Amino acid sequence: MIIGVPKEIKVHEGRVAITPAGVMELTRRGHQVYMQRNAGIASNLPDERSLQAGAILFDTGEEIYAMADMIVKVKEPLESEYRLIREGQVLFTYLHLASDKRLTEAMIDSGAVCIAYETVMDQHGALPLLTPMSEVAGRLSVQQGAKYLEKPQGGKGVLLGGVPGVQPAEVVIIGAGVVGQNAALMAAGLGANVKLLDINLNRLRYLSEVMPANVQTLYSTEMSITESLCVADLVIGATLTVGARAPHLVSREMLKGMSPGTVMIDVSVDQGGWFETTRPTTHADPIYEVDGIIHYCVANIPGAVPITSTRALTNATMPYVVRLADYGWKEASGRFADLRVGLNILNGEVVFRNVADSLGLPFKEIRW
Repeated sequence: MIIGVPKEIKVHEGRVAITPAGVMELTRRGHQVYMQRNAGIASNLPDERSLQAGAILFDTGEEIYAMADMIVKVKEPLESEYRLIREGQVLFTYLHLASDKRLTEAMIDSGAVCIAYETVMDQHGALPLLTPMSEVAGRLSVQQGAKYLEKPQGGKGVLLGGVPGVQPAEVVIIGAGVVGQNAALMAAGLGANVKLLDINLNRLRYLSEVMPANVQTLYSTEMSITESLCVADLVIGATLTVGARAPHLVSREMLKGMSPGTVMIDVSVDQGGWFETTRPTTHADPIYEVDGIIHYCVANIPGAVPITSTRALTNATMPYVVRLADYGWKEASGRFADLRVGLNILNGEVVFRNVADSLGLPFKEIRW
């Protein structure tokens, strides 16, 4: 199989979908890897290393798309890439279709086989290809929150961990999954007072046992969210509905009870966002203000640390890339249930129910 790796074109997206180690593994198995020049440069993976591992380099993404049987990416295709994706081609990447009808319709029209990293699910219900980037995003959300709490950045002027004799910041994290857990650990490690909200009592029981003493778990209701927001300095939205558009848990009305300069970070922005006031931003222009509240809604948060993120992501994705290359998408999906639930669009139809329901599109059940 020919596996194509184009350079990511999203603003300040430095991750790359396959490392030289992955190239070596695929070529050793008899596959060809076509990579766009400088695709890994921001991840400190120069072309020379990919060449030594067996990759064939091309100057443009158009060449890669035209020749590859399978395109492996990090982020969803942007509008300029829609026309390059062709019928029968496998597209394996983060897609987040439920929040983007235009992208979904473009992929339907392309006739491509679209497999989404974020909906691959193992037998235990875990999301192995989303987890590493959720770990990065959770930790980085606190780092960014601490920065934008600084007065010159528009924030309150609060030091996250405080100092002796001065109260630390109040951090509210909505959602106690992988993102929330990592955000809580990071914030607690810096000395903040942390409230971690979720509706899963078993998850809260577990986290209350393993988290530091400055992390308080709280059952999530509209009232508990509202009350927590009133005292918050930093709010992190970190919940997830697999493959579906995120519902709004924080309304614009709730912002009125918050103090000016509070920072809100929406880690779920690529699924539509958990705040009613969320709109996607970029690393080049990451924040905006609504009613005195600073919003950080970058849709590719882990892209800010590509050296870390690329290695964490490809550690998880490569076994699946190898399966798809060795068996082809159809046999691989039949053999491996986790890959099968990664299928989002097939033969011009939406085959993942949450995507179809979120966008009001017809759903087609796959028969195996």
